[in-house]
Amino acid sequence: MPDEASPDHEIASLIATYKLLPLPVEGTLYASTYVSTTTDAHGVPSGTAIVGLYAHEPLSRSLFHRLTSDEVWHFYAGDALRLVLLHPDGSSSDVVLGNDHAAGELIQFVVPAGTWQAGELAHQNGSYSLFGCTMAPGFTGAAFEGGARSKLLAQYPSRAEDVERLGLSDSDGGQLPEGFTQ
Repeated sequence: MPDEASPDHEIASLIATYKLLPLPVEGTLYASTYVSTTTDAHGVPSGTAIVGLYAHEPLSRSLFHRLTSDEVWHFYAGDALRLVLLHPDGSSSDVVLGNDHAAGELIQFVVPAGTWQAGELAHQNGSYSLFGCTMAPGFTGAAFEGGARSKLLAQYPSRAEDVERLGLSDSDGGQLPEGFTQ
């Protein structure tokens, strides 16, 4: 049993406290914390929020995907996390969220709609990163598209290392299971 002061104990406590489960296709440990009761004519909530966790054990990271709306990321606790962004114009960038403001780490960042994104702990020696994501209009399965390696490698060859590690295999499918967000 992990020592109460150990990172493993902290991770287990966060998973239990927030009832975190793996997000299908994408892989993040997450829990939905808010779904607006106000919806549009198609049943899309006006806003949603999740809490998420990246860790090496159990492995939790976000595989490449893109969304139809902007997504606001919020850093809460733990070690820095890295977002890999593949932009529609063919360019790419990395964003690091964390508490080290002097090193340029951000506590909040908006990933624009249509941008391929993946995320993971920023450093191999990191233990965990606790974060949140909000969207308005809210998240639905129809807003999500998973990023297949072959498609991303063709468009972003300079990011091959990240795409190989964080892309979906072509056989994994790029959509969330039917009824996932209901």
